[in-house]
Amino acid sequence: MTHIYTVIGMTCSGCEAHVTKSLLSVENITDVLVSKEKKEAVITMDKHVELETFQTALGGKDSKYQISIPNSDPKKESESSCCGGSKENKQAVNHKHEAGTYYCPMHCEGDKVYDKFGDCPVCGMDLVKQPSLVQKVQYTCPMHPEVIQDEPGSCPICGMDLVPLEPSASEENKSYLDLSKKMKIALLFTIPVFIIAMSEMIPNNPMFEIMELKYWNWVQFVLTLPVVFYACWMFFERAFKSIISWNLNMFTLIGIGTGVAFLFSIFGMLFPDIFPADFKTASGTVHLYFEATAVVLTLVLLGQLLEAKAHSRTSGAIKELLKLAPTEATLIVDGEEKVISIHDIKKGDSIRVKPGEKIPVDGTITEGSSTIDESMITGEPIPVDKNKDDIVTSGTINGTKSFLMVAEKVGSDTLLSQIVQMVSDASRSRAPIQNVVDKVAKYFVPIVVAVSVVTFIIWWQFGPEPKLVYGFVNAIAVLIIACPCALGLATPMSVMVGVGKGAQNGVLIKNAEAIEKMDKIDVLITDKTGTITEGKPSVEKIIVKEGIELEVLGKIASINQSSEHPLANAVVNFAKDKNATLQKVADFESVTGKGVVGFINSEKISLGNQKLMEQEQVTDFSEVIKEVTAEQKLGKTVSYIAINKKVVGYITITDAIKASSFEAIEELKRQGVEVIMLTGDNENTAKAVASELNLSDFKASCLPQDKLEYIKQLQAKGKIVAMAGDGINDAPALAQADIGIAMGTGTDVAIESAKITLVKGDLLGIVKAKNLSHAVMKNIKQNLFFAFIYNTIGIPIAAGVLFPFLGILLSPMIAALAMSFSSVSVIANALRLRSLKI
Repeated sequence: MTHIYTVIGMTCSGCEAHVTKSLLSVENITDVLVSKEKKEAVITMDKHVELETFQTALGGKDSKYQISIPNSDPKKESESSCCGGSKENKQAVNHKHEAGTYYCPMHCEGDKVYDKFGDCPVCGMDLVKQPSLVQKVQYTCPMHPEVIQDEPGSCPICGMDLVPLEPSASEENKSYLDLSKKMKIALLFTIPVFIIAMSEMIPNNPMFEIMELKYWNWVQFVLTLPVVFYACWMFFERAFKSIISWNLNMFTLIGIGTGVAFLFSIFGMLFPDIFPADFKTASGTVHLYFEATAVVLTLVLLGQLLEAKAHSRTSGAIKELLKLAPTEATLIVDGEEKVISIHDIKKGDSIRVKPGEKIPVDGTITEGSSTIDESMITGEPIPVDKNKDDIVTSGTINGTKSFLMVAEKVGSDTLLSQIVQMVSDASRSRAPIQNVVDKVAKYFVPIVVAVSVVTFIIWWQFGPEPKLVYGFVNAIAVLIIACPCALGLATPMSVMVGVGKGAQNGVLIKNAEAIEKMDKIDVLITDKTGTITEGKPSVEKIIVKEGIELEVLGKIASINQSSEHPLANAVVNFAKDKNATLQKVADFESVTGKGVVGFINSEKISLGNQKLMEQEQVTDFSEVIKEVTAEQKLGKTVSYIAINKKVVGYITITDAIKASSFEAIEELKRQGVEVIMLTGDNENTAKAVASELNLSDFKASCLPQDKLEYIKQLQAKGKIVAMAGDGINDAPALAQADIGIAMGTGTDVAIESAKITLVKGDLLGIVKAKNLSHAVMKNIKQNLFFAFIYNTIGIPIAAGVLFPFLGILLSPMIAALAMSFSSVSVIANALRLRSLKI
C-alpha cells in the first residue's frame, strides 16, 4: 500500500536525503519518495504504520521535520523548541542547511543554528551570523533612491537604468557597531574612575583638597553604574543564565568576580563599620574596588569587540565565494535580449554571456567559444578554452568573446551554490579532537571557582597583613584570568578558516572530521579512469574479424547509447564521426565492471572485458587474444565485441595519464603515503599504467565489491585509508574508506559518498588536501597549547604563587586584560591559515 504524507521543515536536498533515510529505517517500509518542493513524502509499506512512528523516526515531536496527513494541522515549525526544550531564548532552531542564520562560534550544540541574534545558551558567547547563501538583490535608481524594485529595468520617474541596491550594513557589522558604542560609553566612565582610584597613590593627593576620600568613593560609585548596568550588563545576564542552566562558562567567572567586587564596594561604602580593620584605609574608609569592577568589565568588553571583528574575517572565504555570483544575466527570448535577475533563470533558458561577464548558472555552450577564468573555483590561474558543447560553471569569468549557453543547473543546484553550502556546513562541524576539549571544559569552571575559594582561604590563614584584602583580591584575579573560551575557540576557528582556504583552492571538505583524518592517512587507494587518467577516453581503432566494420561499429555504438560510462561515450562519438548507422536496442543491460549487453534485430551484442565474455559463455578468443594482450601491455583499454556469443573483433580505447598524476603520486609517496591503484581494467593495462607511475601496488579487474573488500582488509590491519574515485562503481568504496575523495568531474553519486571533493578532479588536489589538513591540525594543536599553557601558568600567578619568591601579585585588571586577549590570540593564530600556500 502507498500513502502520501505532508512533511514540513525541508529546505534543501540535504533535508530530502535525511527525511528519506529516516523514513526508510522504519520497519515495513519498502519505498520512500520525498519532495521538498511539494512538501510531501510518498511512502510504500507492506502494512500500515502509525503516523507517530514516522514522527519518532524523524526525531520526535520537537524535530525540525513534522509529518502529518494531508490537510491536517501539523505542528508549525516556529513552535519547535531550539535549546533542548528551553523556552527562554524564544529562538526557533533551523536545520543546519538553512542560510542566513546564527550559530555559536564554539559549536557548543553541534550544528544548531538560530533565527535571531543573541548569546549561546551554553557558553554565553555572542552568536555569529552565517553569511546569507541566498543573495537576493534589489534595484534602485541613482537619481531617485525611493524607487526600489526586485528586477532590473528603468526608473519610472527619470528613465535611468536601475542599479543593484547594496545593503546599508550587515547584521554582523551592526553587532560590531553596537559593541563599539558600548565600548565608548564604558571608556568614558571607566577612565575617570581609574584616575580617581590611582590618585590615592600620589603623595599629598591634590584631589583630597577638593573633597574627602569618602565623597570621591561616591563619585566612583556613580561613574561605575553606567558601565555595570548598561555597557556590560549583558555579561551579568549571561552569568545568571549559566548558573540557572548549570552551563558554567567564561561569563560565570566574570559575573561572579566583578559582581562580588561591586557588591563588596557598595557595602563597604554604606556600612564601613561592619568590616574588620584589615579592609580599612588609614582614614577609616574601606578599600573599595569600583575601579577594578569598571576596568575589568571594560577590558572584557574590549575582548568581545576584538573577537567580533576577528569572527567576520574567519568567514571571509564564504563571503568571497558569495561575491562570485553575478546579480543579473542576459536572457534570449525569441532572438531578443532581456536583462533579468539570476533568480529568475529557469532550466533550459538560453543565456548570452558577454565579454568580461560572470557566468550566471551552470550550463553548456550552444554557440560560440571563449576562454574562461576558473581560478575562483579550481584555484588554478590559467584560463581554460571552452568551445561548443563544453560545460561552463557559475561564478567563473568569461574572457574576450561572447557565447550562448543553455542553463542546466540553476539556483541552489549550481556548483557555486553547492560549494558555498558545503563550506558553510563544514565550517560548523566538529572535529574529533574537540571531544577532548569538551571534557576539560565541562569541569573547568567548577575547578576555577574551587581554586579561587582555596586561594582566599590560604591567603587568609597564611598571608601577610592585610590578609583578608590579599585573599579577596587574589581570589577575584583567579576568577577573572581563567578563560575557557580560549579552549573552546581553539578548534572551530582553525576549522572554519581551513575549510574556507580549501574551497578557494578547489578542495571542498564535507566536515571537520575529514580534516583530522586526512592528516593521518597512510594509504591512498585510487581508481584509474578519470582519476589517474584524463577521463576523456577516445577510440584509437576498431578491428573486425567477421562482418563489415561500419555495421559492427554501428551496433556496438547503439548498445553504448544507453550507458553512462566514459568508455561508452567514446565509442558513440567515434561511431558518429564515422557516420555509422545507430539502431534500436532491446533488453539493454549494463553489467557493472564488465561491459554492456543488448539485442538488435534478435542478435545479441556483447561488448566488454574478458569477464563479460566468460559470463556470456563466449569462449573463442584464439584469433584475437594475442593482439588484445599486446594492446593492453601498451596501457590501452580493449573491449571484446561478440555477436551471438561469437567474438567478431575488438575495439581499442586510449585514455592519457594526467601530467599532474606523476607529480602528485611522487609527492604523496614522499610524505609517507602508500599509493595503490584499484581498477576494473584488465591486468595488462593496469600493470602498464602502474609501471609508468611507479606505483607500489595495484589490483586489476576489480568489481565494486572487490574495491570495498580490499579497503576493509587494509582497515583491519590498522591502516587509515583514503579512496579517490569518480564513478558510480566507486561510491561503495568511497563510503567505506576513512576518507572518500571524489573528483569534481565525476558523478553526483561519487561526490555525495565522499568526504572531500576536488573541484578540478586532479590528484594534485589530494596533495593540497593533505597539506591543508596537516596545516589545520598543526594550527589547532598550537591553539590548544596556547590555551592550556595560558590557563596553566595564568591561574597560579593570579593566585599569588610567585609572591613568596618574587613579591609579584597580579591585579584583577591585568588579569582581565590577559583574559580578553587570550581568545583574540587564538583567533589571530587561526587567521594565519588564510595566507597558507598549499
